[in-house]
Amino acid sequence: MSYRKAQRRAARLGRFLSTSLVVALLLMPAIARAQVTPTLPTVRTTGTPRTISLDEAVQLAESQSEVVRIARAGVQRAQGQQYQARSQRLPQLAGSASYTRTLASQFSVAGGPAVDTTKPVPPPAPCDQYLLDATATTADRLAGLEDANRCALGGNPFASFGDLGFGAKNQYNLGLAFSQNLFAGGRISAQNAVANAGRRSAEIELSAQRAQLRLDVTQAYFDAALADKLVTLAESSLLQTDNVLKQTQLARTVGNVSEFELLRAQVSSANQRPILIQRQSDREVAYLTLKQLLNLPLDSPLNLTTAVDDSVATNAALANIGITSDTAAIGRATVRQAAEAIDAQRGLLRVAKSQRLPTLALTSAYGKVAFPQSGLPGTGDFRTNWTIGLGSQIPLFTGGRIKGDQLVAEANLREAQARYDQVREFAALDSRVTINNLLQARAAWEASKGTAEQAARAYSIAEVRYKEGISTQIELNDSRILLEQAVTNRALSARNLQVARVKLALLPDLPLQSTGTAQAQSQAAAQQAQSQSQQNSQAVQAAQTQAQGQQQTGIPPQ
Repeated sequence: MSYRKAQRRAARLGRFLSTSLVVALLLMPAIARAQVTPTLPTVRTTGTPRTISLDEAVQLAESQSEVVRIARAGVQRAQGQQYQARSQRLPQLAGSASYTRTLASQFSVAGGPAVDTTKPVPPPAPCDQYLLDATATTADRLAGLEDANRCALGGNPFASFGDLGFGAKNQYNLGLAFSQNLFAGGRISAQNAVANAGRRSAEIELSAQRAQLRLDVTQAYFDAALADKLVTLAESSLLQTDNVLKQTQLARTVGNVSEFELLRAQVSSANQRPILIQRQSDREVAYLTLKQLLNLPLDSPLNLTTAVDDSVATNAALANIGITSDTAAIGRATVRQAAEAIDAQRGLLRVAKSQRLPTLALTSAYGKVAFPQSGLPGTGDFRTNWTIGLGSQIPLFTGGRIKGDQLVAEANLREAQARYDQVREFAALDSRVTINNLLQARAAWEASKGTAEQAARAYSIAEVRYKEGISTQIELNDSRILLEQAVTNRALSARNLQVARVKLALLPDLPLQSTGTAQAQSQAAAQQAQSQSQQNSQAVQAAQTQAQGQQQTGIPPQ
């Protein structure tokens, strides 16, 4: 029985080999025209491709990132608030200078003094001319005194105030004002504590944004490299299915395979084309995301030099991996920021309580004034005003405002303490999840070692067996899908291992919400690709099992 099967198989192989060359020469042009590799219309890129490594991408992103610039502005703002709070401890000195021109004054009498017609007209000014010396007679001296008196009473009663500044047409003021807080009930110390806590929180935020940016760039870079790998794998799978289709068409022409086998080959080749289109689309999105993080034009081409599945680099990184970084929850950036928020709220509570206490301040004012009749004043025209004093204020009744401020500050402090406890719990969980992800990625990488090579060897054997006619197309497709799945798993595990290693190294400075939308989408796409490969493998295995069942029942293929 086995001898007759061997004879029939040898006869079919001989007929196939004798006619395959002639049929191939006749059908190859048509097959080449029919089997065109699909290409996805992508964003048009212009210019020379820019070659960039992972380290260069991280440095470029840090120098161009808007998020880092915003964080730096926050640090500068906090530094300014420190200066504002610190200035209340120091004396304040201000200078002033002013000029006033009097257009009308209550001290000036329009038209001069009123004339009393019932009395004789007073003698004209100047009045001191009527004062005689001792050589004059007594009668003349008395008459002169009376004339001087009547002259003085008949003139402007406010004329003698002109030198004192009352109604002066020109007034110049030069002054210095000094003040020093002596006691403020602890308000100044509390405000300085609040400002210092804000500065420390801003610096923590800057470090967190830098760490987050480094992780995002690493994820986007390896996502783009993984997308390149998946596109190459999809193109290879399409080429393999096209070769199988060509062989099946040749075999069908000489009558060695059934129509069912030809239809199966055509469907397998057609099903691989949408997968390639999807992989090309995913690659385009991954590259656009990376360019956006690097602040590069979206139409500029990129050439990535750091491979996602470089075994040498990945194994070297794997050898340096150790759970030695500080993963304690209390050392996380978000937890430290929450602790600084508690210090700030405590300071604000002290500020609210200090409003009940009196304040004491030392003040002094030094000024120079001049009232020239016309033009600029001379050095001798200035007069000095200098005062010094102590001032104190104490609230007697505020309608409950101080009590309300204190209640609000106490509530804010309790809320900050509760948020600190909540964030610390989340940080502990996030640290455990990060360590678990690293261990999982390392185990997956080690488990995938050698699988891709074995799958490639199995596919080459299956391809030879199919060419020799001793295996079915189902077996060949199964080997191809297993090869695709093995290569995908290898690349995906390398990507996850590199990202998990970088995340663990940056863990103390990373915020808790470190998984961005781009990362979630890329991981979902990679997991979907892996799931699809597994589903295809299961479908092939099910079809193979069904075919074996049909062969056992004696039902011939259609």
